[in-house]
Amino acid sequence: MKKWTFAVLTMALVLLLAACGNSSSTSNTATTGSTDTGTTETTETAAEPVTLKIGATINPHAQILEHVKPALEAEGVNLDIIEFTDYILPNTQLNEKELDANFFQHQPYLDDQNSKQGTDLVGVAKVHVEPFGAYSKKITSIDELQDGATVAIPNDPTNGGRALLLLEKQGLIKLKADAGITATVGDIEENSKNLEFIEIEAAALPRQLDEVDLALINTNYALEAGLVPTEDALFIEDADSPYANLLVTRQDNKDSDAIKKLVAALTSDDTKKFIEDEYKGSIVPAF
Repeated sequence: MKKWTFAVLTMALVLLLAACGNSSSTSNTATTGSTDTGTTETTETAAEPVTLKIGATINPHAQILEHVKPALEAEGVNLDIIEFTDYILPNTQLNEKELDANFFQHQPYLDDQNSKQGTDLVGVAKVHVEPFGAYSKKITSIDELQDGATVAIPNDPTNGGRALLLLEKQGLIKLKADAGITATVGDIEENSKNLEFIEIEAAALPRQLDEVDLALINTNYALEAGLVPTEDALFIEDADSPYANLLVTRQDNKDSDAIKKLVAALTSDDTKKFIEDEYKGSIVPAF
């Protein structure tokens, strides 16, 4: 009987020790799990690649963005470049947060659009100037422009005004003294050649060269049409034009790290060299 009692007590002691061992093991597992969770959290909070959706007209804006894309990837910023063929949708989609930024416009145009649309988009970097030029398939010199010739200009206020100012600088017209950068055809005071003005959407101007005597065309659309501004333009803006093209964002993201990295890439020495080498004076760095 004593032996039996002793055996039972021995078995109970073994079971008790086993239970304690399991408890210790469970405790250790919990501790290890806590450590693993901490490690996982550290990994998850590490900087993840960020994607920026940028709206841009095809040439040169999208090309310049493509150039800086590899450098930005190394910085943890992926560019999703959305190409546009007009000047309206890039601002609309940026304002509606379908884009993170856009790259196609100068400050006077941005100011005009903010005023008209009630938006508050902001330029965060000047990248380049696209000297505005006059083109023709019918004449090879401005001296050949005949009385009553047809002249096509952009139909948006800022680029239309820019075209008229350039024509005035060439002595072809004279504008009212207070016309400024948003001058319209109605602001023409003197028109000695009786030029007939046709206002057309900027993107469509190259296609009108067969129909008009002279067309004032934005450089990005001239390049898309295969024109070389420094060679094909009858006359062109000076390189010190105030119409620098901007990277534009919203107020809520203009100071984000990703946007700052994009600004740095677009205004780097490497990008400056790319613009100078690729466009050979048709586009001029503005930084």
